[in-house]
Amino acid sequence: MKAIVITSPADTLQRKGSYPPPQGASPYLGLECSGTVLSLGKNVSKWKIGDQVCALLAGGGYAQKVAVPAGQLLPVPPGVSLQDAASFPEVACTVWSTVFMMSRLSHGETLLIHGGSSGIGTFAIQIAKYIGARVFVTAGSEEKLAFCKSIGADVAINYKTQDFVARVKEETDGQGVDVILDCMGASYYQRNLDSLNFDGRLFIIGFQGGVSTQVDLRPLLAKRLNVQAAGLRNRTPENKAVIISEVEKNVWPAIAEGKVKPVVYKTFPLSEAAEAHRLMESSQHIGKILLVP
Repeated sequence: MKAIVITSPADTLQRKGSYPPPQGASPYLGLECSGTVLSLGKNVSKWKIGDQVCALLAGGGYAQKVAVPAGQLLPVPPGVSLQDAASFPEVACTVWSTVFMMSRLSHGETLLIHGGSSGIGTFAIQIAKYIGARVFVTAGSEEKLAFCKSIGADVAINYKTQDFVARVKEETDGQGVDVILDCMGASYYQRNLDSLNFDGRLFIIGFQGGVSTQVDLRPLLAKRLNVQAAGLRNRTPENKAVIISEVEKNVWPAIAEGKVKPVVYKTFPLSEAAEAHRLMESSQHIGKILLVP
């Protein structure tokens, strides 16, 4: 397939040598792409040459062409351009597998998303609102918070000027939220536990705030809390195929209805990947950054 790729925080980490590809994966950057199927492997029946698709990758998205297990392809969603479709696979699979398949967020519950203006955050806001959850977000600027509210966030918290634990308690009559999607790790761990309701679920998907901390474990017992963590890249192709199937079944209809839309901040030619990485590392963007060969 011809690739239109996305730059993500994982790409910048791999470039620095701190996020190596799984064994056997392409050494090139890029964890998702969209394009046109150019050839088929043996026993592939769902796809045909010429299909427009987007794909979840373990690496190689920055290449001109990429080989993808058939189970990791998704059709370009109705009403979405081939280019913008590249913004969906990684965020959709990350959010659906963590918040919904594992943490079981359901209608009427509350979700707190740290980094609400990120690619994952902007997607999580929209799909959580689609299923009927109340959504809280943290972000570091009023511009980012305003955007989060414009796409559905109910409560927007500036982590630079507000204590998110206190604000969560205030907005939930002292109870806390049901699910937290966290990219910070150590620096937020205790505060996340303090922000959860009884039977709350914390899901950690990143360590931007470090990997080691001292923690008071008593809230885990007292409130029957569940703490989980998982990555997407190192899963087996079979496991990724299960997630892809669930995403197509549950997320693609929301996109087709226009309830979940791509959030693309800026598009660069692939030759300007370095500039795209600088923008990613500046954290000034909202949503996703595209690279187009």
